[in-house]
Amino acid sequence: MQPSDLPSDQASDLPSDLPSDLPGERPAPIGPVDASRVPRFAGIATFARLPRLEEVEHADIAVVGVPFDSGVSYRPGARFGPAHVREASRLLRPFNPAQGVLPFAVQQVADAGDLAVNPFSIDEAVADVEAGARALAEHADRLVVIGGDHTIALPLLRAVTAKHGPVAVLHFDAHLDTWDTYFGAPITHGTPFRRASEEGLIDLTASMHVGTRGPLYGVEDLSDDARLGFAIVTSEDIEERGVEAAIERIRARVGGKPLYISIDIDVLDPAHAPGTGTPEAGGLTSRELLRILRALADQRIVGADVVEVAPAYDHAQLTAVAASHVAYELISAMAPRG
Repeated sequence: MQPSDLPSDQASDLPSDLPSDLPGERPAPIGPVDASRVPRFAGIATFARLPRLEEVEHADIAVVGVPFDSGVSYRPGARFGPAHVREASRLLRPFNPAQGVLPFAVQQVADAGDLAVNPFSIDEAVADVEAGARALAEHADRLVVIGGDHTIALPLLRAVTAKHGPVAVLHFDAHLDTWDTYFGAPITHGTPFRRASEEGLIDLTASMHVGTRGPLYGVEDLSDDARLGFAIVTSEDIEERGVEAAIERIRARVGGKPLYISIDIDVLDPAHAPGTGTPEAGGLTSRELLRILRALADQRIVGADVVEVAPAYDHAQLTAVAASHVAYELISAMAPRG
């Protein structure tokens, strides 16, 4: 399908000077619904008003929701995160001036809807997420996943490493998420990166937490975390040394390896993201987080997730707006550069 084939009330936001399809080449990407023809508040809320996955031949990037929060240890509600973020994403626009790219014009991005996972069994849900991610890989080269709680990072990493082998994990979070168990449960939103490390899914030389802060259970949390393969840039590091120093450390650590980016929205200070399950004071600003993500546009990003948006605790869509822009910057960073 070409942009010209769309009904007039669903015309694409693609620039008019993009080339038409040539024989043997993939179709030109279908972009978002044109906001000058259909109001942003009208119609079905796909991410950034993009086409659904079934409406395109193949996607370079599929945005998919995982409405699951049975792995949380404190406040529930992130199961409603995907819908909340999609609603806030209605205001996103086709050109990203900060990265100098039209992310929906140079690659096909589509919304794959939500994975239906078991809300009563964590084990079954984890299997559902992995199977769903593997199935989507037949239709899209990379996934940007909207959670849901951070439990889902484990099955997503299993699916990614099946294709790429162990990956560098860049984990933005107030918390380490490398604890062992909660109430004897080995898979929760506080344990995915410990299990991933133990399973050999993580490149132990290239992975890092960013934005961690707040109290821990004990000093052994840090020694365990280092043994599991993570370096750390804390929120305090960013305050004391600045964003550019953090970017330098991140880039040196990742080193061009295949990179999976996992973003718990609670990496942001509650002033910027109140709608989350385990908020911690003293976090990053949304501006700091977006700046760091933009600096990763030349890295080999193989997948990403944005998790822990809990709309019941949100105000005026603050958290959802931040999360939608985070996903937009990730998609922009994945875009091919001429």
